[in-house]
Amino acid sequence: MVRTALDQVALELSNLGKSFGPVEALKNVSFKINKGEVVGLLGDNGAGKSTLVRCISGIHAPDKGEVKVNGTAVQINTPLDARKVGIETVFQDLAMIPEFDIVDNLFLNREIKHKNPLLAKLGWLDKKAMQKRAKKAINRLNSRIPSFDTQIQSLSGGQRQAVAIARAVNWGADIVIMDEPTAALGVEQSAQVNELINVISSQGVAVLLISHNMQHVVETCDRAVVLYQGESVADVAVDEVSKEDLVALITGAKSQAQIAEIHAA
Repeated sequence: MVRTALDQVALELSNLGKSFGPVEALKNVSFKINKGEVVGLLGDNGAGKSTLVRCISGIHAPDKGEVKVNGTAVQINTPLDARKVGIETVFQDLAMIPEFDIVDNLFLNREIKHKNPLLAKLGWLDKKAMQKRAKKAINRLNSRIPSFDTQIQSLSGGQRQAVAIARAVNWGADIVIMDEPTAALGVEQSAQVNELINVISSQGVAVLLISHNMQHVVETCDRAVVLYQGESVADVAVDEVSKEDLVALITGAKSQAQIAEIHAA
């Protein structure tokens, strides 16, 4: 599904490289994501997707290359660095505590302390402020969530994704990275996640979506960037290629130039 992306680059990677000993996991990876755009990051196992995500999210520091956020070059050496420049990552395991409720998970490690300085010093939290902001974050996604006192383990897969996405955008993220968000979900819950992605992208958030599901990519993404053996080998508009074309790019059976030539014939 193609939406009109704002003519403003949110994230730009230039010649990003990362090695682990003699293994070159990323080789000069370059691409851009505009604000309000959803870009699929595709590649076979071992293509470098996970390493790239870890470099953008601050888990690994790249060995070379440049990362720009909103036109400014940034150094991302830790997850905190990524968050400070407006990058949030929703990992496949969602990084939530099942026994905690929705509000506690939304504010995990970012709790709002009580307004009273003495109570704040004693570790008291401003529960009312946290619940108010949590409701605002969930409502922003037009998501159907039960009581905010509900434990995460009692939610459906789609609802858990909604909480994870709400947590990401709640902190003013300009860029949200989503790692296989529908991998363990059924058809209905996957559709809910697609809608959540559409909602946040329509609000100007740039989304980098990692997925093996070609149907999900076709339905949700504006563009697809393909990694092959650590290199970015293709950057295509999703509405100009078929699912079979994407698979051919992922496996290395065809190049972007070959596919363009076939479509032009």
